[in-house]
Amino acid sequence: MTHPTALPVTFADVEAASVRIAGRAHRTPHVTSRTLDEQTQAQVVLKCENLQRSGAFKFRGALNALLLLTEEERAHGVLTYSSGNHAGALALAGREMGVAVTVVMPSDAPRIKRAATEGYGARIVTYNRETDVREHIGAEIAQREGQVVIPPYDHAAVVAGAGTAALELIHDAGPFDVLVACVGGGGLLSGTALAARALLPECEVWGVEPETADDAKRSLESGTIQRTREPKTIADGARTPYVGDIPFAVIRELVTGIATVSDDDLMDSLLFLLQRMKLVSEPTGVLGLSAVRTGKIDVRGKRVGVLISGGNTDLVDLLQA
Repeated sequence: MTHPTALPVTFADVEAASVRIAGRAHRTPHVTSRTLDEQTQAQVVLKCENLQRSGAFKFRGALNALLLLTEEERAHGVLTYSSGNHAGALALAGREMGVAVTVVMPSDAPRIKRAATEGYGARIVTYNRETDVREHIGAEIAQREGQVVIPPYDHAAVVAGAGTAALELIHDAGPFDVLVACVGGGGLLSGTALAARALLPECEVWGVEPETADDAKRSLESGTIQRTREPKTIADGARTPYVGDIPFAVIRELVTGIATVSDDDLMDSLLFLLQRMKLVSEPTGVLGLSAVRTGKIDVRGKRVGVLISGGNTDLVDLLQA
C-alpha cells in the first residue's frame, strides 16, 4: 500500500477542508433503521447527504474548491461540466461568494437538476452526450473567457471536500467495520477512503456502481482506468465515462473493492427509503444501500456506514421509469 503522503490528496487535506467549510456546509444527520438491520443482519448507519445544501455531497467539494481560489481567480469566474449535482453545488457556492459560474451540461440532464442550477444563477451551455466531448467544450470556453475550471471529481480540492462527509460520519457515529459509497467519477469514494484509512485503519472501504456502468470496478481490478460509453441506468450521477486520475490514484491504493447493482435493486432501495424511513434519495444516492441490502457486499455481523450521496430526483419521472 502506498504511503498516504505519496497520494495526490491526503487526509490532512480532508481535515483542512472540514475546517474550511464548517458553518457553510451542513453537518448532515445520520439515521438507523431496525428493519434495515434485520434485512442485512448488520448494524447500518446512513449518512444523509441528500439533506446537504444543494441536495448532495457535491456542495462540500465545490465550496472547498472556491474557498481555495485567489481573489483574482474568483473575479474571472469558474467553469465546470456536470450532469447536475456538481453543477448545482458550484452554482450555489458561487452565488454565495459572488463568483460567476458557467456549467457545460448535457442536453438530456435531469430537469430538476438543470432547474436548480439555473435557479442558483449559473449560465448553462448544453451539449450532446453522444457527439460532443464536454471537457473540450469547457476548455475552449474557459480559455476564451479566462475562467478557472473546477471539474466535478478529478480535482484535489473537490476530493478533499467530498471526504468530509465520511469524516463527519466517523466522528459522529463511528467506529465502523465497513464504509460504503457510490462511485461515478470517484470523488466521494476516494475522499471516503482517505478518511477511513486514517481514522479506522482496519475498516473496509467499498464503492458501488451500476451493473451497466462498471468502469470503476474494471479499473480497480485491472490497475488502469477503464472507460464506458453512455451506459443505460437510472443512476444518472454514475454515468461518468471513467474515473478521474486523482480519485483513481487513491482508490487503487486504499479501496477494498467495488460492487455493482441493477436498476431494479436501486428502485427497491429508493422505495424502501421513501416508505420505511421517509427519506427522498436519487438513484445514484442508494447505490451503496442497494449493495448492502442485496448482499453484494457481505456485511453480516458488522457495523456499516453507508453514504446516501444525494436527493435530487424528479419523483414523477422516476415512478414512470
